[in-house]
Amino acid sequence: MTVDDRGPEGAEHVEIVEVGPRDGLQNEARTLSVEDRIALIDRAVSAGVRRIEAVSFVNPKRVPQMAGAEEIMAGVKRAPEVSHIGLVLNRRGLDRAVAAGVSEVNVAVPATDGFCVRNQGCTVQEMLDVLTDIDTALAGTGVPLSVTVSTAFGCPFDGEVPPEQVVEVVRRVADTGAVEIALADTIGVGVPRQVTDLVARVGEVAGDRRLRCHFHNTRNTGYANALAAVDGGVRVLDSSLGGFGGCPFAPAATGNIATEDLLYMLHRSGLHTGVSMSDAAALGAWMGERLDKRPPAYLGRAGGFPA
Repeated sequence: MTVDDRGPEGAEHVEIVEVGPRDGLQNEARTLSVEDRIALIDRAVSAGVRRIEAVSFVNPKRVPQMAGAEEIMAGVKRAPEVSHIGLVLNRRGLDRAVAAGVSEVNVAVPATDGFCVRNQGCTVQEMLDVLTDIDTALAGTGVPLSVTVSTAFGCPFDGEVPPEQVVEVVRRVADTGAVEIALADTIGVGVPRQVTDLVARVGEVAGDRRLRCHFHNTRNTGYANALAAVDGGVRVLDSSLGGFGGCPFAPAATGNIATEDLLYMLHRSGLHTGVSMSDAAALGAWMGERLDKRPPAYLGRAGGFPA
């Protein structure tokens, strides 16, 4: 472990939201057991992750890799400083998430009808109505709400997404009690200048909500996009251990940016995350063994620097 394994002490902090247990696994041919997913979550927390997308309360018939959400939430180790996030797409999912004791609810609202209909079975307007219902139901529970605006940089079905369209969705989301809004490049088509532009635009309508970004490395621009987001003032980034991930309903959507590779870039850029780069690399390799495939991440192959 080097002195910068968790980032330079006293440096500006960037929060990592680990999405490997959900987005990292939902498109894999091999389904990990509940026990392995619990171990993955607990080991990520031991590595320093403090927010982790642990489960998805979706229909297991549509996404069998996400079955067993309640069992996972019952089995993970809990600590006051750690937030276990549950993804929900409807009121039934919300009821399950609250009953299971998630620390935070995340709702995905696509920016395009093409993706929304195929992924969630409704239009963007209908999903915004669902979001309003979820927001109302969460009032008084003490469970915070975050919202991810998916296909914000491009859609596999509708093509180019005008930034004004994304801004309008963010404006509608900002009318709810959401404490954080994430911009997601669901299929990995964004480029840094696009990130810079969109972050600035949505910042004008997001109010005091935190902004977060979620990138895929489908076309090898994910890490450049992450750095562009940080340069634009974003201080919360999603990533997936090993670089695994993808959406079952988005053609050719490959892995998320890898947590260990993102940590290397941020730490070497003088930023602190509090997450152990070496532990993350080891955990990415552990995931690869269980999924029977080589992790897309590079840090586990090349190692850190200096050695």
